[in-house]
Amino acid sequence: MLRKLLIILYTGLVLGANAAQADVAAAQAVVAGDMRKLVFLAAPAPLPEVLLADLEGAERGLDEWRGRWVVLNFWATWCAPCRKEMPGLARLAASSGDEGPVVVTIATGRNPLPAIKRFFDEIGVQNLPVLLDPKSTLARQMAIFGLPVTLLLDPEGREVARLTGDAEWDSPEARAVLGALLRP
Repeated sequence: MLRKLLIILYTGLVLGANAAQADVAAAQAVVAGDMRKLVFLAAPAPLPEVLLADLEGAERGLDEWRGRWVVLNFWATWCAPCRKEMPGLARLAASSGDEGPVVVTIATGRNPLPAIKRFFDEIGVQNLPVLLDPKSTLARQMAIFGLPVTLLLDPEGREVARLTGDAEWDSPEARAVLGALLRP
């Protein structure tokens, strides 16, 4: 425990005024459980500027969520691990409120609208925004080759970490990582 505190303190001093990087260092220090699959980037990486359609066909950009931490999940209707993971993402979103992270999902590849609606109905999830990447354009630009993949985006909209595979995003371990990122 003392060692972890010293690492956090040292990292904070080294990073100085860069609060976002200090948050990432604090999050790295509490990684456990499923979150051990979380890979933190050496430096935040900007995302490509893209517009994606939502389920109603309206164009939306990821910059819509700037100013908030974002849990960005790439998934598909045919992906069994995605089906397992999505309810935890929905519970995280429901419990986050205005201060917690925003959960945004991107259905990548061929996912017909009726299949997407059926997917969410079957797992009982209705509270997550769904964006569509039907030709996997954004997924390819982001080097996403398997599903599910979840990115953590800082308030400036940059990727700071990535988890490949499913995870319990509402677990105490995930909440500890996200809490460390959100801490002022």
